Amino acid sequence: MDVELRQLRCLVAIVDEGTFTDAAIALGVSQAAVSRTLASLERALGTRLLRRTSREVTPTGTGLRVVAHARRVLAEVDGLIREAISGHAHLRIGYAWSALGRHTPAFQRRWAQAYPETDLHLVRVHSATAGLAEGVCDLAVVRRPLDERRFDSAIVGLERRLCAVAADDPLARRRSVRLADLSGRTLLVDRRTGTTTAELWPPDSRPATEETHDVEDWLTVISAGRCVGMTAESTANQYPRPGIAYRPVRDAEPIAVRLAWWRDDPHPATQTAIELLTTLYRNG
Repeated sequence: MDVELRQLRCLVAIVDEGTFTDAAIALGVSQAAVSRTLASLERALGTRLLRRTSREVTPTGTGLRVVAHARRVLAEVDGLIREAISGHAHLRIGYAWSALGRHTPAFQRRWAQAYPETDLHLVRVHSATAGLAEGVCDLAVVRRPLDERRFDSAIVGLERRLCAVAADDPLARRRSVRLADLSGRTLLVDRRTGTTTAELWPPDSRPATEETHDVEDWLTVISAGRCVGMTAESTANQYPRPGIAYRPVRDAEPIAVRLAWWRDDPHPATQTAIELLTTLYRNG
């Protein structure tokens, strides 16, 4: 059974216009073409869809149900076409935890001023690809490498690694800490999207770890003093909390901030976004 969009459009046009003649005018085809198209749809479905008299055309019971479904199908297809045609008028950038930290407001404002023809939307998606693999964004801010077979990426900046501790923790009184200061603690990590693993420490001094899957949970547990955390500097900018102190880890390597995209389907604004973000990070 093959049902075509043109058949559904023909059926809906007949019902909306009331006659085969008016449907033909609306569709820009001949009345004979309308009759043939409707007949082919009824054969494909194996049922009569319309009652035809000399004065009017009305749907059968089955026809009413088919018309309702046809309207939904056609609306979905029209939406798909609009998205494909106008998709470049929108730029969706996904992120898992902290977007661009202190650069987030500046990036949004500068983009709106310089490129008003392309709407920018930041989308938080808790996944390893920050929404790329799920199809909910065009670009993604990630802080660890992605699968190079599917995705390309460019480093737009570097961020310091910070330790997050409860505000009354002894480490909160220091200006900075070392990795060794955390080796006897329990480290709260997000293995799915996070940048911290026990491998940052030597094998004989690695901290114990617990796992979390949400930044709000991470903040809540750390503020209670049960665990400590290590994160990118952007987290401190985006999630300041009265009960949490962030301190630089002075002997930890910085974190590379990458902008990633599908290798075979880059958004036209990709290079523009890379250049703007690189400038923001370079200028501090």
